[in-house]
Amino acid sequence: MPAEKPLVYLILGAAGSGRREVVADLIEGGLGGGKRSAVLLSEGEAPDPADPRLGMVVRWRWIANGAIEVAVPAGLDVVFLITDGRKNPVDQLEAFEAWVGSQSVELARVLCVVNCRLAELNPPLLAWYDACVHFSDVVLLNRREGVTNKWITGFQNHIKHQFLPCLVEMVKDGCVANPALILEPQALRISHVFDEEEDWVTAEGDDAEAEDEDGAGAGGEEEVKMVLEEDPYFARRQGGRRVKELPDIAEFLNRAH
Repeated sequence: MPAEKPLVYLILGAAGSGRREVVADLIEGGLGGGKRSAVLLSEGEAPDPADPRLGMVVRWRWIANGAIEVAVPAGLDVVFLITDGRKNPVDQLEAFEAWVGSQSVELARVLCVVNCRLAELNPPLLAWYDACVHFSDVVLLNRREGVTNKWITGFQNHIKHQFLPCLVEMVKDGCVANPALILEPQALRISHVFDEEEDWVTAEGDDAEAEDEDGAGAGGEEEVKMVLEEDPYFARRQGGRRVKELPDIAEFLNRAH
């Protein structure tokens, strides 16, 4: 029987990173017990050899106000939403946050599939991947053929030295070593964008009274407010441009072909 609220996995990464091949592996090796799944794929993504392995595929699209338009099919247990790999991931994450709130779904995890070959050849893309990793619970290193061990180790250490809590795993021949581990719905991301209200930061109210000897304000209770800090990647300057601007991934993908 399908879950009351399907689990949603958001898949980040550049076009051509092998994301659909990885998702197919997760579906085939990580979903047991007859669970029903669907893949929500951007209409901007070109066909891929892994598509026949994905099962039900529904295309999503951007609408005029920069939102995601797609309905979750009924009767599902798991949904994989694959972002447009030629567009800004932060814009899509902002839209995804609103989309999750409008659907009867529960976010399980955010996965980032890294095209190591593309990243090694284009050092400016480190900032683009930093943004993806910031929001991710799991980082999957793919397309490693011909990539130096020095670069792989350096990328892993770059994540480690930032004390990021995400899981970092290798992809080999389109497969992960333990699909169930990747799909475990446990949050490991540093971003709080998708946190529930009970996880928000508790801060003292701006006009709270000084505490008395018992630790209570003048009214007998400490006034507090719930604060959800703005994610640094969502912050904008006056005029609308983001404080943290990312390279245009499409430019680098166009150079690669």
